[in-house]
Amino acid sequence: MPRYGRALVGLAAVALLGSLVAAAPAAAAPTDSLANTVLTTGSAAGTAAAVGDVLQASLKATTTANFYSTATGTTGVKCAASSFSAKVLTNPAAPGTATESLTVQSFTSCTTNVVGTLGVNSVIVDNLPYSVSVTSAGAVTLTGPIQSTVSLRTLLGNITCVYKANGNTVKGTASNATTSIAFVNQPFTKSSGPGTCFSTAYFSATYSPIRDTTQAGSPIVYVN
Repeated sequence: MPRYGRALVGLAAVALLGSLVAAAPAAAAPTDSLANTVLTTGSAAGTAAAVGDVLQASLKATTTANFYSTATGTTGVKCAASSFSAKVLTNPAAPGTATESLTVQSFTSCTTNVVGTLGVNSVIVDNLPYSVSVTSAGAVTLTGPIQSTVSLRTLLGNITCVYKANGNTVKGTASNATTSIAFVNQPFTKSSGPGTCFSTAYFSATYSPIRDTTQAGSPIVYVN
């Protein structure tokens, strides 16, 4: 299995998404944005996301969640489906920092192109929940014992690779312009697994749109 395979999971937890907020405010936000909370629904000037609301998102259409052995390569594991669910813990007035709890993160429909591997059994995000912070500038940070476990089929049987996020942190960027949250080349280091597991795995994924599924109609979430 590619050392990279393991990273798949961890990031996802990355993060993301992650990855909980769909978008970060543009620099030229409305002058009344200071009256808004950090997280709003429907529009940047919309209804505040309430404490306890559940935010959910899947991968942006036609994209994949990638766990590669290098930051510039294409060898490793990629998943055609991924989603996350997070609960709003605090949502102060903007500008400020909202907090969330990432409770669910999944990766499915995964494939591998690593020599000697035949397929992906599973990519699991361990140790949930993770803490999430979202700033008015659109910086999304996941913290905690972020770890993922990837099970791969090889010519010699199944192998397991475990990866931990460097510094127990995964970072992403929210954008109101694209109503998305993106994680780019977030590094994970192998903590256990055979030599076929990459020593470092890089996770990238874009989730869009992020929706508040607690509110009627599941409106899109914005950052202020």
